[in-house]
Amino acid sequence: MYWNWKTGGVILGLTFFLAVALVKPIGVSTQFVIADGIVAGAVNPDLVQRDDQAKSGFRSTNAYLNKSGGKYAKSVANPVNYGFIFVIFMAVGGLLGHLMDRNRRPGFPDSPIPDVHVQRFGHSRTLRFALAFFGGVIVLAGARLAGGCSSGHMMSGIMQTSVSGYVFAAAAFLAAIPTAMLIYRR
Repeated sequence: MYWNWKTGGVILGLTFFLAVALVKPIGVSTQFVIADGIVAGAVNPDLVQRDDQAKSGFRSTNAYLNKSGGKYAKSVANPVNYGFIFVIFMAVGGLLGHLMDRNRRPGFPDSPIPDVHVQRFGHSRTLRFALAFFGGVIVLAGARLAGGCSSGHMMSGIMQTSVSGYVFAAAAFLAAIPTAMLIYRR
């Protein structure tokens, strides 16, 4: 199924509105910190412990997990929560979207690649996956440095009329446009 960008924008806007109205603003990069904590907790069982004195009821030997009264430590101890489920279903939704795509390119039916990518980098799946992986690592590292991801800062932030959301959006586009022009030269 193919929707144009206007339809997708309206659906995305409604999704964000419902999330903010019914649960909480959307943001996903923190879940990667929680995943790291789960792995680290498997190696070091003392990483997160119950603490009735802590605001969240949990504390950690890791200063970052102790943020906000042990809020992240609590999420490591009890990882199945709204954010965790949201991240899992983002991946499931991407897979379903791929499987339902009826507009796959002839000659390369199992992997639709945008024409602009093919013109610049060719048809190599390995290169495409490597670029996507390393791009994701860079974005995630930047999100953690900024204290949140683009969906949390820009999309949810702007919905809540947060000045930092508008500043982040301006900075993101000021960096993304020249970068895209440099990478995808005509």
